[in-house]
Amino acid sequence: MGSEASPFDSIRHIPLYYENSDSTNSALNLILTLRPEWRESRATIDFVRFTDGITNTLLKAINKLPGLSQTEIDNDAVLLRAYGKGTDVLIDREKESLAHSLLARNGLAPSLLARFENGLLYKYIQGSVCAPADLRRPEIWRGVAQRLGEWHATLPISSISSTCPTPTQIAPHNKRASLAAMAALTPGKPIPNVWTTMQKWILALPTSTTTERARLDRLQKELEWLTKLLGDTPGIGGSNQFVFAHCDLLSGNVIIEPTPSSASASRRSSASGGSEELEPAAVVSFIDYEYATPAPASFDIANHFAEWGGFDCDFTVLPTRRVRRAFLREYLQSYSLHLNRTYKDSELDELFDQVDLFRGVPGFYWGIWALIQAQISLIEFDYASYAEVRLGEYWAWKKEVSGEREKSGEQMPIREKRWAEEE
Repeated sequence: MGSEASPFDSIRHIPLYYENSDSTNSALNLILTLRPEWRESRATIDFVRFTDGITNTLLKAINKLPGLSQTEIDNDAVLLRAYGKGTDVLIDREKESLAHSLLARNGLAPSLLARFENGLLYKYIQGSVCAPADLRRPEIWRGVAQRLGEWHATLPISSISSTCPTPTQIAPHNKRASLAAMAALTPGKPIPNVWTTMQKWILALPTSTTTERARLDRLQKELEWLTKLLGDTPGIGGSNQFVFAHCDLLSGNVIIEPTPSSASASRRSSASGGSEELEPAAVVSFIDYEYATPAPASFDIANHFAEWGGFDCDFTVLPTRRVRRAFLREYLQSYSLHLNRTYKDSELDELFDQVDLFRGVPGFYWGIWALIQAQISLIEFDYASYAEVRLGEYWAWKKEVSGEREKSGEQMPIREKRWAEEE
């Protein structure tokens, strides 16, 4: 993706850094480079700092010119997102920019205005950010299901991936060990993908102690086992195994768009086949595309369901079987609508079973991620404990699917119990 003809090179680049220690001045320099017409009115430029994300700093730059309404000010606002220290080991920034550009061209993301040395500048989109409890509201999860169906049906993965070589195509002396590992993991499939992302992260784990080396080896074996188990999961209706997946649909990345009730009502689903009156679906957008990558649709959906409990990992509020099925029906209806096809009930059954099987993978994915963050992050968040909770989800799932938990007479963990609930 780094070739001369790369679309990445066509994204405007500003050769400046955002410095957290000199936030206002460095942010102002970036904004005035992007918007030179604001120089005359720099006295009315203001920055709104959003809560620091777990990996980023996010600022909203506004120009409070006299006589403008709040809506007019917001229409011209710019978001500045600066990357967290050391996160390049976790996130492919070129791929993120390409994903953002593609989404913007498809009307699914705010316009990407420029990239700078350690971040991005893009147009502010109006709306309210979801909290975890919002994801559990029927009108919100219907909106999320509809939007996710549109993403998976319409976005080509070719802009953020290439075909993985087979292991035999890589010379033995090639120093790019991670590429060789990826090739061995998913030969002939597009890379990067969700499996090779986890491979890259495992290879980035610390190995300075015996305990750390043993943990890396164990996680590597688990990844290889998982890939054998789930790596060939078929796509919807036998289509592509991978879709353009967001892979980080937590509540803070779901924006409820301000729309008149009539517009919201027009998106109301007939998911029940018209036999039941449904709550009108909200119109939502997804933001932050750092982790967007080719992945099975089932992973993206299972990952979103895991986020219903928020960073506190409240397993008691995860969607029950009935709610998951209703979500998937809404998702399939949207997915099929955007591909001008009709879905069958058998596809709903198959997708439901796939998501069920994938429910342990997000814990594995974010558990490895948190182990790396515990080493590099400067943010005050207990990543080490978070890693154990998330990896615990994975081990509990594995014990459940293997029958080991039942055989040993252990009690079913809260998360597994909730996942099995019908209502």
